[in-house]
Amino acid sequence: MTAAREGLNSGRTQLLVMSYTVTYHCPHCAAIVELERTGYLDDKAVTPYPFEGWSYVAPDESFEDEDDVDGVEFTCGEDGTLRDGETGCGASFYLSFIKFEDGQEIDPRQPSERVELADESPTAPSGPRGPSGPGSGGFWS
Repeated sequence: MTAAREGLNSGRTQLLVMSYTVTYHCPHCAAIVELERTGYLDDKAVTPYPFEGWSYVAPDESFEDEDDVDGVEFTCGEDGTLRDGETGCGASFYLSFIKFEDGQEIDPRQPSERVELADESPTAPSGPRGPSGPGSGGFWS
């Protein structure tokens, strides 16, 4: 969120960037970590593993509006982000932001390359055949 305020005596416009404390749960131990964020959140997921092809930085590095940063890597209890009174487990976990390519949101669960699993030619062996129905010697016989 951004707010502009004009100085009373100076005649200059001053830009104020508002930030908020956002909390996330460690997926390993459920400890709560805090992170200062601007008003616009583009979070995709918090996972115990990084997404393939995403680039992560530590919580104390610049990550807002950085083109080459796709998320934040936390080290639970060791990076200074734990909420007061919480104890961490020392495991890494990842806050991943929404990522776009050619105007389309990238699904991090999809493989980055197309993989051909079977030959679809007429001479390719077919898969196993299931029961053809009642009376075929299966369960219904």
